[in-house]
Amino acid sequence: MITIQGKGVSSGIAMGPIVFLSRKSDKVERRAIEDPEKEIERFFAARDVAAKELDALALEMVSKIGQENALLFEIHRMMLEDTDYVDPILEIIRGELVNAEYAVNTAGSRLAQDFADMDDDYMKARSVDVYDVSKRVIGHLSGDEGDDLKDRKEPYVLAADDFTPSETAQLDRSKVLALVSRLGAANSHTAIFARTMGIPAIISFGAFLSEDFSGKNVILDGDTGVLYVEPEKAETEKLLEKGEKAKVEKERLEKFRGKPTRTKDGRVVKLYANIGNVEDAKAALAWDAEGIGLFRSEFLYLGRDNYPDEETQFESYKKVLEKMGGREVIIRTLDIGADKRVDYFRLPEEENPAMGMRAIRICLTRPDLFKTQLRAIYRASVHGKALVMFPMITSVSELVSAKELARAAREELAAKGVPHDDKVPLGIMIETPAAAIISDLLAKEADFFSIGTNDLTQYTLAMDRQNDGISNFLDIHHEAIMRLIKMTCENAKKAGIMCGICGSLGADPALTKTFAEIGIDELSVEPSVILKLRALLSEI
Repeated sequence: MITIQGKGVSSGIAMGPIVFLSRKSDKVERRAIEDPEKEIERFFAARDVAAKELDALALEMVSKIGQENALLFEIHRMMLEDTDYVDPILEIIRGELVNAEYAVNTAGSRLAQDFADMDDDYMKARSVDVYDVSKRVIGHLSGDEGDDLKDRKEPYVLAADDFTPSETAQLDRSKVLALVSRLGAANSHTAIFARTMGIPAIISFGAFLSEDFSGKNVILDGDTGVLYVEPEKAETEKLLEKGEKAKVEKERLEKFRGKPTRTKDGRVVKLYANIGNVEDAKAALAWDAEGIGLFRSEFLYLGRDNYPDEETQFESYKKVLEKMGGREVIIRTLDIGADKRVDYFRLPEEENPAMGMRAIRICLTRPDLFKTQLRAIYRASVHGKALVMFPMITSVSELVSAKELARAAREELAAKGVPHDDKVPLGIMIETPAAAIISDLLAKEADFFSIGTNDLTQYTLAMDRQNDGISNFLDIHHEAIMRLIKMTCENAKKAGIMCGICGSLGADPALTKTFAEIGIDELSVEPSVILKLRALLSEI
């Protein structure tokens, strides 16, 4: 028996032979051409076929992965017409006189790499969406539809370097027992689809997932992320028994859907969701989120060659607020900088960008940019219950300056007679030790706090949480972090304002009881863990 460790992203037990997926279209040749306009015609023809295909796929997938998830393919279709995606392809064809397949692959790879290089896990996962769209267009250009597994009659565990959302959504559930991959991201659409479809999935095996395993019997545990190749009888029996217990637990958690979140003694803790775009808001509702605790607005600024205008931002905020139907939506103002680099911002090169020009510092030094976003949010606020949250606040003066710009944005709208809610609560993220230590002073100016535990951990321990080389030293439950969280919550209570958590610690079941006891009002987490946390809180 061989045992390898990956990262489980969709729970469940599965057993069967392992089959590796290979794609002929992954290898794209560069060919010189003489007529670039003719090649561009080929690209547009293939793009149009792909667009029609995505329209049909979006409708087809509603019954399989739900309407919210199926909307991804509408977004993929929109990407095909986005100038940020199309223009670089045309430039490569004309500038390098090369075939359309190569241009699509090259431009798509560059855009996908821009996302992959980001530190934020959510944005990193978007690289696969770009790859998926490009792969579809290349397939139509080359006439290559890739390998076909439909001829296989027996169920199998499917393995690959990675899976695109399209591949995952179109899996034959009667044949595919589970997914395993060398790469992947926990919050990718592939992982989300696998969870929605009830397919156990494990990612990030790296080179340990060898094609030498092809055809061998395996059993895997989507919770622990362990894959057993040619497992022993005792291990098999133990995992199959665990699988039966998991089914019972899933049925138990479903009983908490639609119920209020409160402890046995009546303490209310709101369970909100972290989202990154309009599509995610719909997924949050599907998982029974009570609101949105972190709407990452920077998705509007990424993957573009210029700043999004006020109207573009307004439409996105409006759609989320309308979809949430009166539930609170906390919109974090743009958090560009550090890992999220955008060329058109023309930020200075810095030795330590995580400590440099980012988030609120950019906004306060570029007031017109900031007010454009604020006006869009205020305009959208009449369509739901919006709250604004400023990131990376480290001083009272920064918060006061941000509030002044918000006031200026409201006055500009009022002067033009534009409808808006001028009483939108203005809160801040507590994500540095400085903010936590002076949280008593900040509480006098802020309407609410939300603790960003990811950056708070990084800045408190002086450790890059993405650096695998020091992962053995990174203690996410460090006493210093817990003290800062407690101090922040206590100061919020004294000032009579809400205090929530929107970092990854909010979903840590080992800390749920602690957070309830110290008085945390709200936990904003990945939507899929909401029912689990609600059940846990009900037992406290």
